[in-house]
Amino acid sequence: MTAVSLATFADMFARTLVTTDHLLTKGSVFAEGQGAAPESILDWRLYEDMQPLRFQIMVICNFTQQWPARVAGMAVPGDVTDDLDIAGFRTALSASRAWLAALGPEAFAGRDDIPLTYTIGTGMMLTFPSGQWLTGFATTNLYFHLTTAYAILRARGVPLGKVDLFAAGL
Repeated sequence: MTAVSLATFADMFARTLVTTDHLLTKGSVFAEGQGAAPESILDWRLYEDMQPLRFQIMVICNFTQQWPARVAGMAVPGDVTDDLDIAGFRTALSASRAWLAALGPEAFAGRDDIPLTYTIGTGMMLTFPSGQWLTGFATTNLYFHLTTAYAILRARGVPLGKVDLFAAGL
């Protein structure tokens, strides 16, 4: 069994990227089978006042790189935007996985308790230990957006089940 450290979260975040790519594939294949353009899934929403699938994928790409970078004290990668097509999102997901794969455990060594200040929302500035930002805030938000992406597709009839959330294996 692998010991849990902040570096463990890089692997967990990489798994969410594989799952997101899997969901994107299943959704686009479903849309095409229904006679719709595969790209149309990117504008699907769970509810009319909620962000579309493209936003969920954008946030997943950004959070999986930007929060580990902040915690490791590294330069924060630029934003992936939500104006990409399916191929663009696949490229962004792959780039995010490659970025995470390049992180070694040494990037997180001794970083658990380093204070990290970040502004969320419309100006709420918070300071927490780096480990708390990664394990609590970033991970919770990452899984919120992954679950929302899953729910958007499932609500439209894409045949998904719990096993699809483990596309990267266990």
